[in-house]
Amino acid sequence: MAYTEDRSQWYEGQGLWQHVPQAQWQDWIWQLKNRITTKEHLEQYMTLTAEEEAGIAHAGQKLSLAITPYFFNLMDRENPNCPIRLQMIPREAETKISAGEMLDSLGEDEHSPVPGIVHRYPDRVLFLVTDRCAAYCRYCTRSRLVSNAQDYNFHPEYEQGLRYIESHPEVRDVLLSGGDPLLLSDRKLEHILARLREIPHVEFIRIGSRIPVFLPQRITPELCEIFKRHGPIWMSIHVNHPSEATAELKAACDRLSFAGVPLGNQSVLLAGVNDDADTMKALVHRLLRMRVRPYYLYQMDLITGGSHFKVDVRRGLEIIKALRGHTTGYAIPQYVIDAPGGGGKVPINPDFVEEITDEEIVFRNYEGNVYRYPLTAEVQIQTASDPAYGVIDAG
Repeated sequence: MAYTEDRSQWYEGQGLWQHVPQAQWQDWIWQLKNRITTKEHLEQYMTLTAEEEAGIAHAGQKLSLAITPYFFNLMDRENPNCPIRLQMIPREAETKISAGEMLDSLGEDEHSPVPGIVHRYPDRVLFLVTDRCAAYCRYCTRSRLVSNAQDYNFHPEYEQGLRYIESHPEVRDVLLSGGDPLLLSDRKLEHILARLREIPHVEFIRIGSRIPVFLPQRITPELCEIFKRHGPIWMSIHVNHPSEATAELKAACDRLSFAGVPLGNQSVLLAGVNDDADTMKALVHRLLRMRVRPYYLYQMDLITGGSHFKVDVRRGLEIIKALRGHTTGYAIPQYVIDAPGGGGKVPINPDFVEEITDEEIVFRNYEGNVYRYPLTAEVQIQTASDPAYGVIDAG
């Protein structure tokens, strides 16, 4: 169902936890300690479907269940098809493996020269610094690793990873990920950032995090001061649905922006969550109003047990085409497929080009009108009185 945005509503409040003192609610450690992690805990607040019960029974073998109280409040507990509920509560479909699905769908292990480092692109590395998240998305690319439900036994080796980066002068860009790097203590995170800043050839430091979405309380003044000291630190957050764009998230993004952290968003195209143009438009508009630039829209990776989330690529192209020309260009993310097996991100774009010849390119605009742009350098002398002066044929 398409999302209809109510511009006056930015959800804020403690919902089911109204009895909790405000100081505790705003404490990110309290939020982590009070996460919902079991079927019994869930059943205190909602009635589970049979599919959800079966999914939860399997979660301990695939990807643990964990939801922060803050994020749980965003769920419609009466609607099994609530977009937040679909993302957070396991379902029986996770037990079914379809053709083409893989544990390591992006081939990260094959490109890992030392534990915690993935070196797939020539000038940048992925630095995995933890296997824990504040909450676990059921479509997680690294479900083999995060929460350790599959006995992957990942143990980050910070110093070994830092030494690898130091010894490879071609690495100018480091992306901290995991798990979620913002679950590290301020002390550990500052240590890593400070060490990276000491490496002369590292120009660009990025963090990929869903913590602002799951746990906006983590974005403390102290954390923002760390980013100021070691900035610029670029950050990609992960918002999939406009209901996730709350007053608390907006405030967290404001704090990050005022600390000099440029923000982008990476969404995953998910069936029943954001696979229609109205929902996506509402999402990207809210992101811009929070100072967050829509960056990527991912076709979901081929993770095991994820086929129930999969959207036809043609549908994704239709959504991007529906945005083009109907909203500001800043609001349009790049639709990409992270090529299975480690091929990297490949842009997937709607087909606006009709023909390219030696003389011209013929293309359509967002309304479907055909235009021609000459490619030759032949000079034609025209005057301002010529009716064709400055006009390109719009057939």
